[in-house]
Amino acid sequence: MALFSNLGNYKNFGLLIIRVGLGIMFIYHGYPKLMGGAKEWTELGGSMKYVGIHFLPMVWGLLAAVTELLGGFLLIIGLAFRPVCILLFINLVIAALMHLRTGGGLGEAAHAIEDAIVFAGLIFIGPGKYSVDKK
Repeated sequence: MALFSNLGNYKNFGLLIIRVGLGIMFIYHGYPKLMGGAKEWTELGGSMKYVGIHFLPMVWGLLAAVTELLGGFLLIIGLAFRPVCILLFINLVIAALMHLRTGGGLGEAAHAIEDAIVFAGLIFIGPGKYSVDKK
């Protein structure tokens, strides 16, 4: 369709939209988890039991909250883009497993699975030229 034929020229702008949108949402979700304190971190880190890790749930929860908040900011500016995508991918796989194994089913796990798929793709695509990591 001729109307959309030139949009391919704006791939880097499209990546910027994805980065900023996802970054804002991860900051939005990560901030309350980080500010929730030790009780919140322990509960969040308890999800690691679904991958066989039963030690230091508070530390894992803190790392998950920091990954969401700081990772969201780094996504927006495009710094350390691929490592951030890998960490967020892992975070989301754990979240999906937690939803699936606690009886939530695919309906509750869908959002985490969808975001994990996006981050898996972004690992290969990169941040685009409107980023600190531009090549």
